[in-house]
Amino acid sequence: MKRAAFTTLGCKVNQYETQRIQEEFERAGFVIVPFQEEADVYVINTCSVTGQAESKSRQTIRRARRTNPNAKVVVTGCAAQMAINQGKPIEEADLVVPNPEKLATFDRFRRRFPAWMPADASAPDIIRLVSSRTRATVKIQDGCDVLCSYCSIPKTRPVMTSRPHEEVLDEVRRLADQGFREIVLTGVLIGAYGPETGSGGPNFEDLIELLEGVEGISRIRISSIEMRQVSDRLLSLMSRSKSKVVPHLHIPLQSGSTKVLRDMNRPYTKEDYLDLCARVYDRVPRVAITTDIMVGFPTETEEDFADTVDVCERVGYLKAHLFRFSLRPGTEADVWGDPVPPDVKQARSKILAEVTSRTRRQFVVRFVGEEVTVLVERRSPKSGRLMGHSEQYLEVEVDGPDAWIGEEIEVRIREAVGDLAVGVPRAAVTSSETPAGR
Repeated sequence: MKRAAFTTLGCKVNQYETQRIQEEFERAGFVIVPFQEEADVYVINTCSVTGQAESKSRQTIRRARRTNPNAKVVVTGCAAQMAINQGKPIEEADLVVPNPEKLATFDRFRRRFPAWMPADASAPDIIRLVSSRTRATVKIQDGCDVLCSYCSIPKTRPVMTSRPHEEVLDEVRRLADQGFREIVLTGVLIGAYGPETGSGGPNFEDLIELLEGVEGISRIRISSIEMRQVSDRLLSLMSRSKSKVVPHLHIPLQSGSTKVLRDMNRPYTKEDYLDLCARVYDRVPRVAITTDIMVGFPTETEEDFADTVDVCERVGYLKAHLFRFSLRPGTEADVWGDPVPPDVKQARSKILAEVTSRTRRQFVVRFVGEEVTVLVERRSPKSGRLMGHSEQYLEVEVDGPDAWIGEEIEVRIREAVGDLAVGVPRAAVTSSETPAGR
């Protein structure tokens, strides 16, 4: 049987698109194997958001070629699009698929290499899985026009498009029928979803309200949203009683320095960002905020970095994705070069990791003694306990049967163990609190 292997570099949008491509190969009868194993076809969805990401993409392509020199190597994604834009061939690739045609990758492969198709194309229809059959990612939007000075995405995903809302609703209904309880909405610039780019009428907040009406879905999570797109209406939707929109926002910071934000071409100041976070905490009960931060931007001084540390301390992030600046040819930031030494970037990254690790633990500790709703995903191989996430995206472990996997249960948090919240199910708490003899 023909074997196919897939790997994804970069964002949740890429992850979603890879899964869609993989489904097409599965339907055609390919057996899906881990990427490190020998396969007949390797599909690599690349990233170019930083120079490091593009370098890792190239290394991954070469690794696939080494694993099986006779395999067909298919490359798509943003690094592939950058190569196309620059007229640079990817020598190790047998097929390069531009970003606008990414979801037609299987069709492109089938037309180019018909002899490589399996004889049996009777594989059952499948649906994308994330964290068992509990959480699924749904892409609603593509394209970005923000033009951050360090970012290549507007060159690789330049067309702003919104999926038709009926198409999104149909997909979410299918996911609910398959037993998924939580959907994660993703896009390159998700808050830009709207009628002017193809939604068919609804804007972002309208779409969320429509999705809340899908039976079987109990949670709607927003993967990442720019601070200027966190509207009062969105906060109102999140703060309503029994809202399906979970109290968790991932709001990229990138830098806490107003000067660096200006150089990055980010359309807000340090105070703008802090004011928004204060408003989020005020409006949405028990909300968690996570973020992205770039370290070592060319114009970042020690004073600028101190501003970033200050924002982290004051916001109290549950989690922060930290990454270091690297040159991205063709972007505006190239004019500054890469003057911040690697050891300085490393030291600053370590400081931020320590700060955000502390704020994460402080956030978890605040929930000790409180009850949270946990969507149980799997059993932890390390502790043997069931593991899942609360609505805030706290990682919670609890003792219980396998039958709870895929279900939502009420858990009282008993203690914080590192970054984990460990609790007991409400039924056990109620039983222990009931006087003997009753």
